[in-house]
Amino acid sequence: MRRVLIVWCLLAAGCAAQPEKVYTPRVAPAPAGSAASAVPSPATETIEVGEKLTVQVEWPAAADPLLKTFTDYYVDSWRAVVSGDDTYLEQVEGPAAKESYDWVKGFGKSSVTGTAKLYALAVSARMGEGAQINACVDETGLRLISKSTGRTFTRQPSWTRETYLQAAITHRGDDGVWRVKDFRHSSEGCDR
Repeated sequence: MRRVLIVWCLLAAGCAAQPEKVYTPRVAPAPAGSAASAVPSPATETIEVGEKLTVQVEWPAAADPLLKTFTDYYVDSWRAVVSGDDTYLEQVEGPAAKESYDWVKGFGKSSVTGTAKLYALAVSARMGEGAQINACVDETGLRLISKSTGRTFTRQPSWTRETYLQAAITHRGDDGVWRVKDFRHSSEGCDR
């Protein structure tokens, strides 16, 4: 009896009406030049900082304008190392102002050549008049040189050996301008 019941259940299940397939309309491909094909894509910008120094910025698709707060500061701080231009000081405040000044002055009679790269730029947090900008920094393409002779130093600093994550804590002042207020660094998170 039990076998008969199992066979009857299997037959009933096999003969039951199959569920109808749900109709899904196909979407026609968008014609060339339409708004659908105008989705922004990432772009790389190469900025000449000095005669033998460039910074490559890999901008994300639909980049937040706030990212320029960090990238402008970064480029101008290298410009200060190479040429002595102190414009970068207008882009910092608070603890970042002293840290930046000390960093640039720490190069003394040295300079740099090569290419630095910024990638994975993102505004990771925003609250009121403050925001955090994260960027992966690759300075492995830079070489420390003597300003007087132009020769590359035999021993290169540790920052020329690996990429790192730099977080810039930014603040919008009463004048409406965003400036870097503080920095955080990490050796993790920027592996390619």
